[in-house]
Amino acid sequence: MRIPDWVIYGAVIAGLLIASLTGRENADAPPAPPPPDAAEGALLGPITPFDPAITVDAPDIPFQPAAGTAFSIAETGRWATARHVVEGCRRPAIVIGGDRAVAASVRLARQADIAILITDGGPPALPVLMESLRIGERAFHPGFPQGRAGEASSLLLGRETLRVRGRGQRDEPVLVWAETGRTEGLAGTLAGLSGAPALDREGRVLGVTIAESPRRGRIYTTSPETFGPAVLGVAAPGARPLDEPVTVENYGRVADTLRRELRVAQVVCLSV
Repeated sequence: MRIPDWVIYGAVIAGLLIASLTGRENADAPPAPPPPDAAEGALLGPITPFDPAITVDAPDIPFQPAAGTAFSIAETGRWATARHVVEGCRRPAIVIGGDRAVAASVRLARQADIAILITDGGPPALPVLMESLRIGERAFHPGFPQGRAGEASSLLLGRETLRVRGRGQRDEPVLVWAETGRTEGLAGTLAGLSGAPALDREGRVLGVTIAESPRRGRIYTTSPETFGPAVLGVAAPGARPLDEPVTVENYGRVADTLRRELRVAQVVCLSV
């Protein structure tokens, strides 16, 4: 029996089709990863020229003494604080209780609102975190707002550029946080919290608290790109973590413990 021509032609076409499909290069990309969990948040991106900016005027006037906050980064007597708290101060000191204070020498970071204070010995250091942060990360800021013991909590929103005009003019990358809570009864400005550590849930330092925007409910801290180099070689490696995780329920109690242990202390400028 003779095979119909259409069967032969169909078989040839099918063979050619199979050969072309099997020989085609497969350059498909793998499926995209799932979006990050809402509670986890996306990784904080790198510094870019498109980051929003906030301008701060720093008039070139004689230094006005002001109190701030510092925290221990090495038991050998190394403390971190905000540069503007001690810049221009001839006799900065760490308050250790009552009317007693320990004199400190100062090293100022060049392009960031960070200063290192040096004393003869100090309390246990707070551990420093050098890892990437995530949007929505929570931070706790223990210190001395308005010159009194107090603290605040916040959530990471992203990056901004702090443009300082006048004395110490510079453009500095900073992190912006939404204030979510503070010491009960603490109203108004958080002045005096400058220099406080921004701690994560494990009590690790994410940066230095340097400014606030009361109208917007924002807290500003140094960025990892400036904080890391400023404390590199100064912060104690393997510093002891806190004894318990920091939460929105206990951060006031944790802050009280840090102040009592002088791991977080008040900075003042002594009169000459």
